[in-house]
Amino acid sequence: MKDHVFYLKRTITLSELAVKHGNTPFGALLVDPDGNIILEQENIEITENDCTGHAETALMRKATKLYNKDFLWNCTLYTSVEPCAMCSGAIYWGNVGKIIYGISEKDLLNLTGNHKQNPTLNIPCRDIFKHGQKKILVEGPIMEITEDILEIHKKYW
Repeated sequence: MKDHVFYLKRTITLSELAVKHGNTPFGALLVDPDGNIILEQENIEITENDCTGHAETALMRKATKLYNKDFLWNCTLYTSVEPCAMCSGAIYWGNVGKIIYGISEKDLLNLTGNHKQNPTLNIPCRDIFKHGQKKILVEGPIMEITEDILEIHKKYW
């Protein structure tokens, strides 16, 4: 299995693809228990005119169609930015057992302010999960990759 930085660098590439395709810079991927990337997703919110088109939620829609909940519980979702409240819900209901994120929702809010494309709900995903009935593991922010992730956001916003 690769380290967190390896997978988070791939989420940056997915974020860059999202921007290239006319969307906001977010990317997520799903890693199986053996360390294989089994799904990737860039943000599709703008081009698909879908307010639920965040990378993590779109990834979870795909994942739950392809894999059962027992399998997903043993997978790890990597995402460039901490999952928002909506995406945290999708991850919770989809039954992924571990999340690794690059930068926090708070860091993104500090960068974007009240930008109309990113009306951030300042609710850490850990706070959402602690109200659930599952022990979803959360790691992040991952400091070794923070500047690389912030760079694409500084260019975009």
